[in-house]
Amino acid sequence: MKKILLVCSAGMSTSMLVKKMQEVAQKENKDYEVEALALSEAETKIDEVNVILLGPQVRFQKAQVEKVAQGKVPVDVINMQQYGMMDGEGVLRQAESLME
Repeated sequence: MKKILLVCSAGMSTSMLVKKMQEVAQKENKDYEVEALALSEAETKIDEVNVILLGPQVRFQKAQVEKVAQGKVPVDVINMQQYGMMDGEGVLRQAESLME
């Protein structure tokens, strides 16, 4: 199972996106676990995930998250348009490309 972590300010705004990403993964029979957490909690999960995607509202924290990740997992920012449209498929594709 591959684990995708979405990070935002409070861990709430990404909950809808998590649901949409899980629906796409399920439909495609992909064994992914998608979770959303607040930035403050995300650091405890670094060793348990395959990729970390930051919500656009915390993109300024990317360097900090990369420093904590120490190159163990890829870290990227979710495209603002995909995030705003809650494009679960598009964000899932972004996570997959980073996990390759």
